[in-house]
Amino acid sequence: MLPDREMYSALSRHQNKSGFKPIPVVIIGNGPSGICLSYLLSGYTPYFKRHSLHPHPILQSKLQEAPHVSILNQDLEYLSEGLEGRSNSPVALLFDTLLRPDTDFGVTAESVLTWWHESDRAIPHLVLGKNPPGGAWHSIEGSMITLSRGEWMGLPDLQFKDWLKQKKRGLRNHRATAEDIAQYYQHYVMKKGLQKNFRCGTVVTSVRKVSAKSIFNHAQKSDSFCNLRQESMEIFQVDGFIKTVKGDKEPFSVYAENVVLATGTYDSPTWLGVKGENLSYVHHQLSVLEEAVKNNSIGITSDPVLIVGAGLTAADAILFAHHCSIPVIHVFRRRVSDPGLIFNQLPKMMYPEYHKVHQMMKEQSAACAGPYECYVSLPEHHVLSFGKDKKCVLQDKNGCQKAYKISMALVLTGSNPNLSFLPNNGTDLAVDSDQPVNPKRNPIDIDPFTYECIQEKGLYALGPLAGDNFVRFVQGGALAAASSLLKKANKNPP
Repeated sequence: MLPDREMYSALSRHQNKSGFKPIPVVIIGNGPSGICLSYLLSGYTPYFKRHSLHPHPILQSKLQEAPHVSILNQDLEYLSEGLEGRSNSPVALLFDTLLRPDTDFGVTAESVLTWWHESDRAIPHLVLGKNPPGGAWHSIEGSMITLSRGEWMGLPDLQFKDWLKQKKRGLRNHRATAEDIAQYYQHYVMKKGLQKNFRCGTVVTSVRKVSAKSIFNHAQKSDSFCNLRQESMEIFQVDGFIKTVKGDKEPFSVYAENVVLATGTYDSPTWLGVKGENLSYVHHQLSVLEEAVKNNSIGITSDPVLIVGAGLTAADAILFAHHCSIPVIHVFRRRVSDPGLIFNQLPKMMYPEYHKVHQMMKEQSAACAGPYECYVSLPEHHVLSFGKDKKCVLQDKNGCQKAYKISMALVLTGSNPNLSFLPNNGTDLAVDSDQPVNPKRNPIDIDPFTYECIQEKGLYALGPLAGDNFVRFVQGGALAAASSLLKKANKNPP
């Protein structure tokens, strides 16, 4: 990555009086979505591999109609019509089945795509992110195992399993560790020569539409800004700061014709909204428990750790605490048999550790002793309050209340995207504009074949923000956005 001063200059040059020329695309977020889009915007172009045979006969027939035409230039709606799978996005299903044909059936068929680097197709862009390339994967405990199969975590034209072989490591029950995934994404950016587009250690604080004419006048009609196609057009102003090695915050401001939101949802943990939740012993990240064990502030003889939630992050916390023999009180609102509970949807053979947590939840309730020491399961309970004396008051479905003395509380009930840099926190862009953006219940409203926001032209949303919550499917959003941006570039050449 670029040194701090060079990185700052690369951003700053767009804000001085001789350099107000807008960047065609700014991508906010450098996780898998941002990386994949950068790859496609860097001139890497997918074509149907001649003499390949896709197991889907209708798709095979469509691909043979124009094998000389890049997938990016074809009608994505036509190609994806009739495809079915584990995503609601037609383009996500299309790209996934082109990269990994029949993977849901356990088949390891080769991709039917071949990739060519065509530099004349490249679109200048910047990728802004707080972490190194890989985004939130660098914030996850490295030993944690992915929910998805390892081969589904790979990006185009560099299979994850091949990278793993070079490291002389293998998958664990077909799955990968978060550390390996984070390293793979960093390697991918370097291997594909994308690093020149990435500005890591950057925090975006504002994205807003501005009049090109007003900036034109402010820039005293500089030659570089005269390249704008229309003085009357609106462009995006992206403001933020760069975190330097010394801890300083260097401000920057860049202008963009298009902005892509690829921030994911890991930034803002969900709070319960109960009294005392802001006390120092109440936390919303698993890493706090790991750090407490490491520095011996919590151990076998401590009061129980309260874990709130019934998702996979809560399960990871329970497994970690169980491994360290730390007592746990586990609180969650659902019934153990609730079909909506994630554990009731996972194959037992593929996810034995999560099946173990589910067994603990079933067998170790407070009402009866079970086989698991140091663990108590409290289904259909919720937290009423946290006290300064480290006592937590819980209530069951019948309204009965009970106080527990605890050493620490971990509220692990999911997370929401941090879109504070957008007007009204991005709510106006959501499917239901009266509710906050939520990746599962209220994603950003997009065109399914371009991923451009319905309410704001020139603004795109990828990944969980658009309802794609698995790495294998976020890549389809990148394909759709890249196709749309290339069409714009060809329609309005500089």
